Amino acid sequence: MSGGDWKDMVRAIQNGKIEIVKYHIANGIDPNYEHPELYTTPLIESILRDDLEITAYLLENGADPKLKSGFNLEEPLGIAKRLKNKEMMKLLKSYIPKKYIWSWL
Repeated sequence: MSGGDWKDMVRAIQNGKIEIVKYHIANGIDPNYEHPELYTTPLIESILRDDLEITAYLLENGADPKLKSGFNLEEPLGIAKRLKNKEMMKLLKSYIPKKYIWSWL
């Protein structure tokens, strides 16, 4: 991780500050990194915060929509489903090859 601060980026996601998220991604923060203290990913945080814009930006910049949370092993699509967020589910499905989408989702 160079040129940015992962925790600051996650705080920006939690506060809906897309410009700060863009700054950190542009400066090398890995959108798939999971901090060993927080057991979450930027993508999961954006889904939990119901921020479609940041979620789309992260996906466009390499966030893996199949990457599970280390805390509870929940996948991004499963989180969106649990939250009954149909827009988020549709967005995530557009980035997941059909062979990975389980029929129950």
